[in-house]
Amino acid sequence: MDKNKRLKICHIITGLNNGGAEAVLYRLCIHDKKSSHTVISLMDEGKYGPLLRKAGVEVHCLNMPKGRVSFSGLLYLYRILKNNRPDVVQTWMYHADLIGGIVAKLAGIKKIFWGIHHTTLDAIHSKKSTIAVAKICAKLSHFIPNGIVCCAQKALEVHDALGYDRDKLFVINNGYNLKEFFVNPEASQKIGKGFNVSVEIPLIGMVARFDPVKDHQKFIAALGILKKKGLHFKCCLIGAGMNSENESIIQWLEEQDVVNEILLLDQRSDISDIMNALDLHILSSLGEAFPNVLAEAMACGTPCVTTDVGDAALIVGDTGWVVSPESPEALADAIADALLEMENTPEEWQNRKVKTRQRIEENFSIETMVEKFKKIWMK
Repeated sequence: MDKNKRLKICHIITGLNNGGAEAVLYRLCIHDKKSSHTVISLMDEGKYGPLLRKAGVEVHCLNMPKGRVSFSGLLYLYRILKNNRPDVVQTWMYHADLIGGIVAKLAGIKKIFWGIHHTTLDAIHSKKSTIAVAKICAKLSHFIPNGIVCCAQKALEVHDALGYDRDKLFVINNGYNLKEFFVNPEASQKIGKGFNVSVEIPLIGMVARFDPVKDHQKFIAALGILKKKGLHFKCCLIGAGMNSENESIIQWLEEQDVVNEILLLDQRSDISDIMNALDLHILSSLGEAFPNVLAEAMACGTPCVTTDVGDAALIVGDTGWVVSPESPEALADAIADALLEMENTPEEWQNRKVKTRQRIEENFSIETMVEKFKKIWMK
């Protein structure tokens, strides 16, 4: 393919709600100025549909019911692909890989690439339907896609073991807009005042929707341990479902006697400011692929404590703390170590913050991700 040609890329994704894969797709489309991008959602336009349109990206919604396939939606998808004749179809997530891959093949598209943004495939943490679709994709991977993009090395290993075509699997780590996520003392001060939190008290937090895989219960148990040890802190819980109407969260806070230490902030649009305001970001997940929140926090100079899931350890490197999942004690110990370093050795803490930002700059910029995608699309 001519390297100077302006590529027509058609992305097919399961939905456009607030999620990691959706955010990466959005960043890829708006930062790749040398290609023409069209986005097709199997469901509705969610959060990112309007944002993509505002950025000049063509968006189509098939409006299929969640978990179901409609003949009218399949026909609409086929017609879009036949009319647009994209150079490349890039699908995102299992259902889009399966449906988008088959329809693109029937429409005569020569270059089809799948996208994998999932690592936890077991009956405890994944839906039966998700596992079933992944297994079907494993068989079809030998025939439909030209290549399969995994967002994390752990995702590649899991899907290789599942039976995906190993020769087609490769990793493109998520990339981040470092002009959006950057060290911003003004934002930190603004958010700190807005929360009415004293600068003398460490502010920790976790940005994660309410979902069993995020394991908020164990995180809150860790906070209970910290309080019993006599450590003072405030903690922000940010994400969909993180509000006073969540009976499970309220019950866990009461059981651990940390109601007064917690700020329930629900879903917010000022995540960069939040990350700047936090002294320490926590991820307590049971499973992840390539957790965006770690890189976003680190890009703002905020050190992280994370469970060892997906490529979390790869992202954090030697700038933070990595502990085993499902262990409130290990999580509490790591958070305590971080808070003690922040209090007792401020110079070391400042050096850690600088290294945290540098790690994202050197390894996970949006420019690096865009170039890697373009390289595989041009093959």
